[in-house]
Amino acid sequence: MSAENINIWCWIIPALVGLIAGILGYLIGKGKDAAVVDSSAELATLESENARLKAELEACYKKLVDEAATEKTESISNSLATPSSSKSKGFDADAAKAALKKRVKENDLKIVEGIGPKIEGLFHNFGIKTWKDLSEISTVKCQEVLNSGGDRYRIHDPASWPMQAKMAYKGQWVELAKWQDKHKSGKF
Repeated sequence: MSAENINIWCWIIPALVGLIAGILGYLIGKGKDAAVVDSSAELATLESENARLKAELEACYKKLVDEAATEKTESISNSLATPSSSKSKGFDADAAKAALKKRVKENDLKIVEGIGPKIEGLFHNFGIKTWKDLSEISTVKCQEVLNSGGDRYRIHDPASWPMQAKMAYKGQWVELAKWQDKHKSGKF
């Protein structure tokens, strides 16, 4: 081989490698664009699902507000008809004892799964002393009460406490007992 032939190959080989690399780069890049197109279709699907869920959540909030307004109206009409008291209507200690298999004192917040003496004290500090009071507050307010006690109360989940208190206030002892048996540690 002469020096002239070697010199030509020094130019041809890098040019061919560059050309092949360019073609491969183009093909790989084009393949990624196709994935982006699929992602945009998926994004549109997820956005429509998000809009549907937001509408459903808004409907739930509206229903909750309507129910609360109805209960408040009934509560006001009942309080006008009868003298007000912090006690629930017709507390039946025997029915409570039969359903829960333990003695129950009226408005004892400790019958709610997850509430003990110290947490009951925290609720009392916030003016929440009856089942009715506890049934009318939000889970956010329950969490605020727990947060006031410090870090050691972070393990508690108050999501079901207002619901359990409402069952106690209404005297639904059998339902409360079934719910507490089914949901360990007061969790949904």
